[in-house]
Amino acid sequence: MTATGASEGVGARGAPVSGPWWWARRRSAVLDVVLAAASAVECAFEGARFASGAQLPELVGVLLGLLAGPVLLVRRRWPVVVVLVSIAVIPAEMGGLLSTVGLYTLAASDVPRRITGLLAGMTVAGTLVTTFLSLRQDVAAQEDFQPPVWLLPASSLAMGLVLTAPPVLWGLYVGARRRLVESLRERADGLERELSLLADRAEERAEWARNEERTRIAREMHDVVAHRVSLMVVHAAALQAVALKDPEKASKNAGLVGDMGRQALTELREMLGVLRTADGAAVRGAAASGAPERLAAVASRAGAQATVQARSPEASVVAESAGDGGPEGGAPVPATAAAEADSEGPHLAELGDLVGQSRAAGMVVELTVDGVAEGEPAAAAGQRYAPPVERTVYRVVQEALTNVHKHAPGARARVRLAHREGELAVQVENGPCEGGAADAGLPSGGNGLVGMRERVTALGGVFVSGPTEAGGFRVSAVLPAASAVS
Repeated sequence: MTATGASEGVGARGAPVSGPWWWARRRSAVLDVVLAAASAVECAFEGARFASGAQLPELVGVLLGLLAGPVLLVRRRWPVVVVLVSIAVIPAEMGGLLSTVGLYTLAASDVPRRITGLLAGMTVAGTLVTTFLSLRQDVAAQEDFQPPVWLLPASSLAMGLVLTAPPVLWGLYVGARRRLVESLRERADGLERELSLLADRAEERAEWARNEERTRIAREMHDVVAHRVSLMVVHAAALQAVALKDPEKASKNAGLVGDMGRQALTELREMLGVLRTADGAAVRGAAASGAPERLAAVASRAGAQATVQARSPEASVVAESAGDGGPEGGAPVPATAAAEADSEGPHLAELGDLVGQSRAAGMVVELTVDGVAEGEPAAAAGQRYAPPVERTVYRVVQEALTNVHKHAPGARARVRLAHREGELAVQVENGPCEGGAADAGLPSGGNGLVGMRERVTALGGVFVSGPTEAGGFRVSAVLPAASAVS
């Protein structure tokens, strides 16, 4: 900052310095040059008059005025020097413009106020003394004029105040206004930076929310569709193996059902990969906004059809004929599927049905529940926990049983649910695959364990999975029951 409060490297409005030396703008330099020239002419004229009155060569007075007047060139850089020079030449009764401009510049600058007050007081004192002496000489020259005693001091004081107070007060006002404008500009710049940061953070939060939503949709689609379609493929394989009536046709139809299920899983896995990829973040607009709803509708419809096909071969024909209407045919989504999509999801009371579906597919599954109150069903004792907790436990068991169907056909499985104090624990463990069991040939993309871990850790739980010493596989999850409801 310079003595006037202006930045040395920045102009008055934040623009880069374009003037020479210490001037922020060229027009400021031109103004100071004009003021310095006018002051030099004034001081030279007044210096010549003073030298004549003091019986000195006029050239001395002119030279003194030419030395003192141009000091205004440095008023923006060294305002204190300008005021001191104007005080020094007060006895010579010169430098009126020099004193006025110097005091204004000093008051408008960032010079401490005590220095400004001190120099202004010195200017008033010098003007008072000089004026008083000059008036006394004039009065003494007129013998018939006898003014009151107080007139000369009062006139001298008034002259000093009139010549000093206006430029000082005006400079103080201009300086305060300049500092206020600079403060407001800095505040506006700060607000602009904060708004920019907030916009960046909002964009980051929006991107994070989109990624979370894509991951959630991928997880839900995997849990809802993969399990049911896997059961459909298992049933189709069993139908193909035990068909007695018209074996060739039954085997062909069952093979088609199995191929359809495998293709559905492959396509689902490709959609999951797209949803989990960050490259999909570039998709915006109406098409992107409607994608989650369409995917959820497809998942619900596919899950409902897979359940019907898994229960009876005859019903599968009806489901296949109804599925021809698909999304492109304009057929409405079944009411049961829509209700399932709109509900909060499965809960612990449905674990018995889930295990029953795996048993119907030929798997030997044992379900045990520890910590159930007397009189409650062994499946899960109703809605004892918050919906996210129960839904997560259900999905963990569902995906674990699906993995047994995929990777360990014919293996025995055990599902354990433990109601502990402050937490809910679940464990799904299967033995080794039996050698005589036929592999269903289900593809796997590795999203199941990832989805289970994400669900459990999102609720503050602990998830562990890995092979057992007996050659099987174990999945365990412990979730806090802090959000449990009575």
